[in-house]
Amino acid sequence: MKAYIFPGQGAQFVGMGKDLYDQSEKARELFEQANDILGFRITDIMFNGTDEDLKQTNVTQPVIFLHSVILAKVITDFKPDMVAGHSLGEFSALVAADALSFEDGLRLVAARANAMQKACEIQPSTMAAVLGLDDFTVEDICQRTSEVVVPANYNCPGQLVISGSIAGIDKACEMLTEAGAKRVVKLNVGGAFHSPLMESAKIELEHAIVHTEIKSPVCPIYQNIDAKAYTDPEKIKHNLIAQLTGAVRWTQIVQHMLEDGATSFTEVGPGSVLQGLVKKVNRAIPTESAQLQQ
Repeated sequence: MKAYIFPGQGAQFVGMGKDLYDQSEKARELFEQANDILGFRITDIMFNGTDEDLKQTNVTQPVIFLHSVILAKVITDFKPDMVAGHSLGEFSALVAADALSFEDGLRLVAARANAMQKACEIQPSTMAAVLGLDDFTVEDICQRTSEVVVPANYNCPGQLVISGSIAGIDKACEMLTEAGAKRVVKLNVGGAFHSPLMESAKIELEHAIVHTEIKSPVCPIYQNIDAKAYTDPEKIKHNLIAQLTGAVRWTQIVQHMLEDGATSFTEVGPGSVLQGLVKKVNRAIPTESAQLQQ
């Protein structure tokens, strides 16, 4: 069974998507449609912008979504048995699996990016990657920190990202180092994604998601909030809304996909980060990047 996985924020790079635009008429049409929907030429930023331009949350999320979704729509052998996306990638996965239209998906991603940007400005906050500790120890230290600090991304065994207030993350980093973490690295992000500090963004996005049509996908989607497989549109909506303040359970998603019969993983979109995370769960499973056939 073929599992297709879609990356989240952080996978962007200068020039991303230009090969698709140059080589595929269908891709060109979709990119130009995206420019019209967004009201600015996001393709100019993707193809010719700087790293700094691509790091703005209101740009980063749409460009990764566009690269992933357009690639899924132009590769000839895209026939998923199951899909999943890391954080933002969940929206890409839903469009690729025909649960969400391209236009609605892009509008939701743009709304999500803007809502998250606003939430970051309301309260300065951050995230940190914790390497070399078990999940229970990290969870325990988060709970013992008096500030807001929560596990945000269960990326793979021994790699967990925490999210919270700046003071809380600083304190947790000290405690995690003392507890024996190999490394604790503060991330260069705009705010505390996947934490209670995103509540204002969640409320804003909830309105948009509730009023967007989501259909049954062509295959199960394993959602971030609890790592389980879903095909029911109402449950998918509920989980999408909960995702903004809940953790990304990527380790568990990969484990569940393997238990349900995944025999290979294809990453659709920029970069190869997710393939590396899959290998940390099961080194033997084949992984690849989706490629546009010449």
